[in-house]
Amino acid sequence: MAARRMGHNGRVPTTSPHMKSESTFEWLGAMLGEAIRTIVAALKTVFGGFGEAVGAFSSGLAEALGMSPTLFNFALLVLGLLLLYAGIRSLLNRSVLGAIFWFLLAVLLLGGLIGEAGTPA
Repeated sequence: MAARRMGHNGRVPTTSPHMKSESTFEWLGAMLGEAIRTIVAALKTVFGGFGEAVGAFSSGLAEALGMSPTLFNFALLVLGLLLLYAGIRSLLNRSVLGAIFWFLLAVLLLGGLIGEAGTPA
């Protein structure tokens, strides 16, 4: 008995009439996979650089303000800035008591969040 020769994938090759269409679809799948891999690699390069830039910006901002760079702290920072904005709008609408109220809330929130300049981080 003659030994059957193994194919590249470890299986014995067959002479099926579907063999040509299977290799065509295998080739098509491989090409589609490579195209997807190339697109994902390109997007990863673009957005990886963007992510590093955002990370560096948030770290620099947090360091300058004397706060830890957490998402919760940045949410509080945005809320404090919105309170300041509300105070400025109250001043523009000539509502001094409203402006004092909004500025007081903003100072309480931002003062607790932001470290003082003389304090080491």
